[in-house]
Amino acid sequence: MRFTQVLLIPIGAAFLTAQTPSKAIIVNLKTAHWTHEKGSPPETEGVVIRSDAATGATDLLARYPAGHVIKPHFHDSNEHIFVAEGQLTLTEDTGKMIIDVGGFAFLPAHEVQRIACTSSTRCSFYLSWDGNPKSHPAP
Repeated sequence: MRFTQVLLIPIGAAFLTAQTPSKAIIVNLKTAHWTHEKGSPPETEGVVIRSDAATGATDLLARYPAGHVIKPHFHDSNEHIFVAEGQLTLTEDTGKMIIDVGGFAFLPAHEVQRIACTSSTRCSFYLSWDGNPKSHPAP
């Protein structure tokens, strides 16, 4: 019995230390590969971080110049926003809400968004959709 225990310990230890390659994705604002999409407003940039082909769920970084106003629109999926740089203002029928650096917003699917970069510096923020991020102009 003692021989079996001694034999199993090294085999178990080898199994526990075996690692699979990490699927982690690390992106920093300073070193991200920012691109300007043809047809996008001047000085706007983005980085697609991840996209799920099966669900359409997407994560990206976006960067807009100070004063930029995003045309009113809505998405078919829920959207999450985390502000990393600058200040965003979200305008709804109930009034204006400020999203400062470190601030978070959850925007439900099909709800019209009126967002602007209202800081004196550019705005950089993380966006995530739980499904296809396709946007539609607000009626």
